[in-house]
Amino acid sequence: RWFTHFYVVSVLWNGFLLIWLFRAEFLGGSLPSWIQDMHHALGRDSESQDMGNEHFSALLVLLLLWLHSCRRLAECLWTSVFSSGVIHVVQYCFGLGYYIAVGSTVLCQVPTNVRNGKELSVQICWYHITGVMMYIWASLHQHRCLAILANLRKSRSGQVVSLSHSVPFGDWFESVSCPHYFAELLIYVSMAITLGIDNVTWWCVVMYVLFNQALAAVLCHEFYQKNFSSYPKHRKAFIPLVF
Repeated sequence: RWFTHFYVVSVLWNGFLLIWLFRAEFLGGSLPSWIQDMHHALGRDSESQDMGNEHFSALLVLLLLWLHSCRRLAECLWTSVFSSGVIHVVQYCFGLGYYIAVGSTVLCQVPTNVRNGKELSVQICWYHITGVMMYIWASLHQHRCLAILANLRKSRSGQVVSLSHSVPFGDWFESVSCPHYFAELLIYVSMAITLGIDNVTWWCVVMYVLFNQALAAVLCHEFYQKNFSSYPKHRKAFIPLVF
């Protein structure tokens, strides 16, 4: 349940960045000086080549990131049923910092001058469409899987009747133990595609998500196998048919 705080921070912070970037690109405004200072501190050159597609891609990814945070916050508040588990203070602080840093990473993919108020020519490319479609597909499956987990602790009327763990079935659970973690990885891959596929910085973010979610999935998979003797043996931990 402490993850709720992460998504509150992400919705507020990344929503703030999204508004500033939208104003700078479409309304002829400029980024605040402290954001420009952050760009310089992270090595972004304000004089780098001004590409309209680069700006639109970053704006689109920041929008997707903000929508993802909004959905996850809503699920934490109204869908998921949490036990009394706690989180280590180091992991908690790291999580808060991560959701601030990841939005800033997107913002740093565009020059600080942001076209200096010039009209932005938006060109929707194949990778924008592919990335958004993959994002929607992965998000729908993640929501379904989280709803399946929540319903294991609810009665048919929607009342919480148990906080114990049970074996989930349905949707991607038929193939892996933690499909919601796999969907999280696909969501970040979809953002990498939306940025134009060749953005090395964002692929580093994807690699972090890969190892982070894979570790959590393996631990969860081992928990299922240890506590449920009849647990389906064909299920993988994280990636269907692979891992």
